[in-house]
Amino acid sequence: MKTLSVNLGERSYPIHIGQGLLQRPDLITGHVRGRQVMVVSNETVAPLYLDSVQQLFGDFNLESVILPDGEQYKTLDTLNRVFDALLEKRFNRSCTLVALGGGVVGDITGFAAASYQRGVGFLQIPTTLLAQVDSSVGGKTGVNHALGKNMIGAFYQPGCVLIDTDSLDTLDDRQLAAGLAEVIKYGLIRDTGFFDWLEAHVEELIARDKTALGYAIERSCTIKAEIVAADERESGQRALLNLGHTFGHAIETGTGYGSWLHGEAVATGMLMAADLSARHQWLAPAEVRRIEALLQHAGLPTRAPKEMDEARFMDLMAVDKKVIDGGLRLVLLKALGDAVISSDFQPALLSETLGAAA
Repeated sequence: MKTLSVNLGERSYPIHIGQGLLQRPDLITGHVRGRQVMVVSNETVAPLYLDSVQQLFGDFNLESVILPDGEQYKTLDTLNRVFDALLEKRFNRSCTLVALGGGVVGDITGFAAASYQRGVGFLQIPTTLLAQVDSSVGGKTGVNHALGKNMIGAFYQPGCVLIDTDSLDTLDDRQLAAGLAEVIKYGLIRDTGFFDWLEAHVEELIARDKTALGYAIERSCTIKAEIVAADERESGQRALLNLGHTFGHAIETGTGYGSWLHGEAVATGMLMAADLSARHQWLAPAEVRRIEALLQHAGLPTRAPKEMDEARFMDLMAVDKKVIDGGLRLVLLKALGDAVISSDFQPALLSETLGAAA
């Protein structure tokens, strides 16, 4: 087992990574507020892991709420189901919410914890690779709106993140690939050595080799924890974690939430960002081809859907959270492992990238 820390002063918290951690109550129960625990999961994950998690919190007053599974359910209506359960069971402001599932469950549960009685306890038990390496760490919570992804939410840090890599045994291949997109992102924005390692070990990751997955998760979480500790509320460098996300969120919104998985849209978005970087002569064409080859090897799409033409992209990107005072900001690559936040890109080159994406 590896334990990392997200260093945020009095709100610092551990990330435990390893096998068999759903049998380790000592790692998580000390972070519970009060005696009331509400486990929030979904229809896919609950039949697999809810019993084990209930045993983790066996000495507490335990309840659960099961949500529908899918990005299309990351809505205010679904969030209200959590509030309904909390109020029906008379949960007080000393309670703790536990997110058991992927990124959608984690984001909804965290937003509920931030909002219920103005803030209650919150713990993360992510069961998808994407949630383990990205959404469970850093405190971004929220829901989607029909006009934009993650536009309603709050920063709210968990008290602990428990990553049992055995949960990846039940993850389907498409979801595993979606998680690899976020893993690849960390190499692109911060660590060329890690990107090189991913090129050499992608087959082992696809084959779910526990040693390779453990290292990939640990390295990804380490990079994210460092960035979050330096910039918790995304006033600066934390925006680098959004490489490919402005393009990707447009794809998710434009195609209807749930049609493309988040990691799939981010993969295509990262290649679009690399393409735009190359058009500015920051990346060599050979480096763009390396990125494309790794994404394809991981089983990820690298072309936008046909219905996403330039006008549709621009319309949806205009409501992205990274737009400031009407100006679009993009995360681009000055080199592999060197990401920058830029509003100085040439609009004509962005037009070329959007035109070539599908």
